[in-house]
Amino acid sequence: MTAAAPSVLDAVRFTADGLVPAIAQQHDTGEVLMMAWMTRETLAETLETGRVCYWSRSRGAPWRKGETSGQVQTLKALRVDCDGDTLLLLVDQVGVACHTGRRTCFYREVQGPDTLAVIAEPEADPAALYGTPKA
Repeated sequence: MTAAAPSVLDAVRFTADGLVPAIAQQHDTGEVLMMAWMTRETLAETLETGRVCYWSRSRGAPWRKGETSGQVQTLKALRVDCDGDTLLLLVDQVGVACHTGRRTCFYREVQGPDTLAVIAEPEADPAALYGTPKA
């Protein structure tokens, strides 16, 4: 007889602050979109609803991706790394993922020891999406 598998929430190792890093990746293209934090509660909500919910450290509250901007992430699959301390969310991203109006938060590339270059321009007006200036 095999032992029962642990629940997803019990398999995840949260930090002392109750957080776990979560990397969002577009499910059908493999494009890495962003990294954010989740708590046990936001992970449970994401699993229950299928709509990704993160933890906003700056607001100290749940951040339901797309709630104000319409840039929703729908969970397609969830993977937990070998140590249980990082999550990979395979999502279907509607619109852009980054608050700068770009599809991905990883739009800057190191091109030498002192050179950081922007490799992707905004696809949307961030002020219209998020009420924040373009970064």
